[in-house]
Amino acid sequence: MSEELKNTQEELNDQMQIRRDKLAQYEADGIYPFGERFIVKDYAKDIKDDFINYDNQPVVVAGRLMTMRSHGKTAFANIRDLSGDIQVYFRKDVLGEDNYKYVKMLDIGDIIGIEGHVFKTHMGETTIKVNKLTLLSKALRPLPEKWHGLKDTELRYRQRYVDLIVNPEVRDTFVKRTKIVAKVREYLNGQNFMEVETPMMHAIPGGAAARPFITHHNALDIDIYMRISPELYLKRLIVGGLERVYEINRSFRNEGIDNRHNPEFTMMESYQAYGNYEDVIRLTENIVSYCAKEVLGTTKINYQGTEIDLTPPWNRITMQEGIKKYTGEDFDAIETLEEARAIADRLNVEYGAGDGIGKIMNACFEDYVEENLIQPTFVYGHPKEISPLAKLNREKPLTTERFEAFIYGRELANGFSELNDPIDQKERFEAQLKEREAGDDEAHRMDNDYVTALEYGLPPTAGLGIGIDRLVMFLTDSASIRDVLLFPLMKPEVQKVQEQEELGAE
Repeated sequence: MSEELKNTQEELNDQMQIRRDKLAQYEADGIYPFGERFIVKDYAKDIKDDFINYDNQPVVVAGRLMTMRSHGKTAFANIRDLSGDIQVYFRKDVLGEDNYKYVKMLDIGDIIGIEGHVFKTHMGETTIKVNKLTLLSKALRPLPEKWHGLKDTELRYRQRYVDLIVNPEVRDTFVKRTKIVAKVREYLNGQNFMEVETPMMHAIPGGAAARPFITHHNALDIDIYMRISPELYLKRLIVGGLERVYEINRSFRNEGIDNRHNPEFTMMESYQAYGNYEDVIRLTENIVSYCAKEVLGTTKINYQGTEIDLTPPWNRITMQEGIKKYTGEDFDAIETLEEARAIADRLNVEYGAGDGIGKIMNACFEDYVEENLIQPTFVYGHPKEISPLAKLNREKPLTTERFEAFIYGRELANGFSELNDPIDQKERFEAQLKEREAGDDEAHRMDNDYVTALEYGLPPTAGLGIGIDRLVMFLTDSASIRDVLLFPLMKPEVQKVQEQEELGAE
């Protein structure tokens, strides 16, 4: 342990002991230091925004003590509730000597209830003159003084509760997240979609190309999978006659962690009977622009220093057009696998021995095109090979009626006209099985029950998936998905310490 860290730990231990001594003093005086029910009647922001109506009026607020400045017989403090901060003013002659001693015992981080009257100081700051102080919860651990400037952002994610206490902008992000999700629901409900819940544990994982998490059900003695997508269950509901359905919930994929991926994430998936991918293209841009307008008041946002215009209609480009624009290579002109491989070789794009033209084209797109799609753009013309659940484009049978929506070089949404031909679907599942046998563990498994459902008749259907976490990232100007997840998955601290020690030994 470094000397600096050792000194910090010793100082922390001293402060925690002082707080425990105060705790004992409260208990000795017959005061319960972890409070009782307290009826809050007013909030900091309301008082400050509407001072004229609050001036010299009684208020009852509660919050966490963030600063404290004592001047003998008076003290000023700031408390923070969900709406914001407000200054409070203690006077010994108002509270009385017996009660004022408890003001002196307050520590930063304590949660207190305040009853008093509103006024403005000679500096013009809205303040509550305290008539009564109630301790609601004694904080036994001090807040970090330099939390906002910590270089170890992982600590912020691990101790999100402290991050929320001391960084108001973080709290604001999650308030906005709640509003964004509510607006997604509001828009879909307004379009006569029905919100449903489908299983999170699947006997057969499906609906996406991804590795699932595997668990075991003891009573049935079977392995089951955390869902990678709700898609196949939602389409079963369309078969059953629920013509417009959607779900906002968690999906799980056993994949790496980076600034855009977390193994547990939130998706919105919707399905509408009698539609096609053009319908969900419009649905996508309408949902996103509606959320921006309702939550931020504008469809023009600033993301990481770049202005993004979310106003519909968005740009459109085919996958082939994108590759040609940014590399000069023309996949529309090729006819053989050898020609596709030659393009990839010229572009230094990696591909597998079993990859067909479609997978090679997609790899070229990912390496050269995605990062250039800054303004909202729909990419369409996806090959059949990478779209096992999408309907074929009858004019271009090697491609499907599928799109992906990109903003700032990142995929936000995916949608298509759903494949509703049970014979074709079974054949594609069988092709996917061959890919699994060849080593692709993300390829789809055979889902015979889903094929059976299609045999009863799935109407022409349009499906859409929007990454809620990524949508929140864009609308809150957050660089990492971890900034919009309250508790992102982290390495256990013991494992992290061991890795650091190993690196130090090397």
